[in-house]
Amino acid sequence: MSKGPVLEVKGARELRRTLARAGHDLGDLQTANAAISTYVATASKTAAPRVSGRLAGSVRGNKAKASAVVRAGSAGVPYAGPIHWGWPARNIAPQPFLVETAHKTEPQWRLMYLTAIDTVLGKVKGT
Repeated sequence: MSKGPVLEVKGARELRRTLARAGHDLGDLQTANAAISTYVATASKTAAPRVSGRLAGSVRGNKAKASAVVRAGSAGVPYAGPIHWGWPARNIAPQPFLVETAHKTEPQWRLMYLTAIDTVLGKVKGT
């Protein structure tokens, strides 16, 4: 009984090795995440509501492996959350400058991610 067509992959060992490495590299996009969070944080600083400038000065990006996160606020700027998300009980209307900036800059940071992923996948070898 025939088992069907036989497929031979030339360079299978190199293909497996480079695919495994690509999987690892895609799991660790720390450089891209740092660049993207810095890009969005910089744009968010200019969009932040200003009274003293302390809120804008507290905006920062992270350098994590798994995500790009932009944060605002600190112990010295505890009002960042209420300003951004609002606080109806205190008659503070939301001013979601971080979210709005992330949406406005999405075409740029999406391209940054695609470029980083393309670079990793370009390292996959095998025929």
